[in-house]
Amino acid sequence: MSGIQRAALVLTIIGAINWGLIGFFQFDLVGAIFGGQGSAISRIIFGLVGIAGLVNLGLLFKPSEELSTQPETRTER
Repeated sequence: MSGIQRAALVLTIIGAINWGLIGFFQFDLVGAIFGGQGSAISRIIFGLVGIAGLVNLGLLFKPSEELSTQPETRTER
């Protein structure tokens, strides 16, 4: 996993935690930290989380390295 994918995964996790807090407690952590949903920095964070989600979408279709590098083993009887 590349550094960009790891950073995107961290941002996606932050976004998921924030959405969980909004859903369960009606509390926007990003908005609370950075001055509300309408502040410029909050909008930048939300935008970065959205882009990170799109980057991670590519991971869904990436073949597993473990499966593609293992040779097929056949057992003959």
